[in-house]
Amino acid sequence: MSTFAPADFFDLSHTAHASLFVEGEPVWAALSRIGDYLQQHLMPQILGQVAPSAFIGPDVFIGEGTVVEPNAVIKGPAWIGKNCQVRAGCYVRDNVIVGDGVVLGNSCEFKNCLIFDKAEVPHFNYVGDSILGHKAHLGAGVILSNYRLDHGQVVVRDGDETFATGLRKMGAILGDAAEIGCNSVLNPGSIIGRCSIIYPLSSFGGVLPAHTLLKTRSSQMQVPRT
Repeated sequence: MSTFAPADFFDLSHTAHASLFVEGEPVWAALSRIGDYLQQHLMPQILGQVAPSAFIGPDVFIGEGTVVEPNAVIKGPAWIGKNCQVRAGCYVRDNVIVGDGVVLGNSCEFKNCLIFDKAEVPHFNYVGDSILGHKAHLGAGVILSNYRLDHGQVVVRDGDETFATGLRKMGAILGDAAEIGCNSVLNPGSIIGRCSIIYPLSSFGGVLPAHTLLKTRSSQMQVPRT
């Protein structure tokens, strides 16, 4: 039985916030600590370059070399590392922690999430109540769904086993270097192992082991137009 240990998914040297993870607890337990962690450790400061039309809330740290483009909104509390790109129209809500060298893309929305160094979330994505590992990448239009339609507790399903998370909102855990193809949707409680790839236009829920390729194919037919 998997214990879902953080070290199974992440090289914790690629985040300055490794203390969010506790040995012996499943990887998703860090999600419930983000808000308190920011209250205790966040020291608001703007060290990067911010466009005049961007909105930056009072509880925001932005590291050196980070560029915030026009019309981005960072409400906070939020901690954004060094040399990041926060592109035009990006919407960063409450309790967001971002590492160094991260791309937060145009028209993307983030809330209660932890993003490791050099992850890329570049175009039209939703990332809520989720953790993205080092160099994880979301294709355009990928949605990390974080709330069940029946409003119940999110569970993680691994084959025939079910694990209660204790969370009403949980999106996805993406291990280091995981890749999600364009316009895919990960259902609440999805766990994606290191270096795994999900094909575009996939709908996935459950646990995808490390170094696994999830293929989704749809059939098409061409007929003469009459």
